[in-house]
Amino acid sequence: MNIEVMRAQEEWQRAGAYSVRIQGMNRQCGISLREEFDEHDCDGTKYIVLLDSGYPVATCRFYEVDENTVTLGRVVVLPEYRGMGLGRTVMQQAEEWISSLGYKAIVIDSRVEAVGFYEKLGYSAVGEEVRQNSVFKCVKMRKNLF
Repeated sequence: MNIEVMRAQEEWQRAGAYSVRIQGMNRQCGISLREEFDEHDCDGTKYIVLLDSGYPVATCRFYEVDENTVTLGRVVVLPEYRGMGLGRTVMQQAEEWISSLGYKAIVIDSRVEAVGFYEKLGYSAVGEEVRQNSVFKCVKMRKNLF
C-alpha cells in the first residue's frame, strides 16, 4: 500500500472524494445519489482524499458552521481498505487541516455504530439524543481543538 494524502479543493480533486462515496455509500449501502450528495458538496467545502498509488480509497469532508466550528462528515473508506487504519488517518489529516485554518471545534453526526471509533479519536457525544437522518441513526459528537 502506498498511501498519499490529498487536500482536495478543486473539482478534479473532489472527484476522488465523490468516487469513494459512490462506491462506499451509494453502491454498498444503497444510498441514493440525491441523499449522499447535498448542498454542502460545493465550492468552499474541503475534502481529504487518501490515494493508494493514485487510486482514491478513503475520504471525508468539512465545512464551516461558524468562525470557530466546522462540521466534519461523509467519512468513507472503501470496503477492501477497511481495518487498515485509514479511517483514523483521514480523520487525523482533516483535523490537522481544520486546526491550521484556525477553527477551534469539530462537530460530527456519527452513525450510532461508529460512536466508539470517534470516541477513540477524542470526540464526545453532545447530549443523548439519537436522531434518524435519511438513512442512519445518528448521534451528534464534538471535539474541541487546542
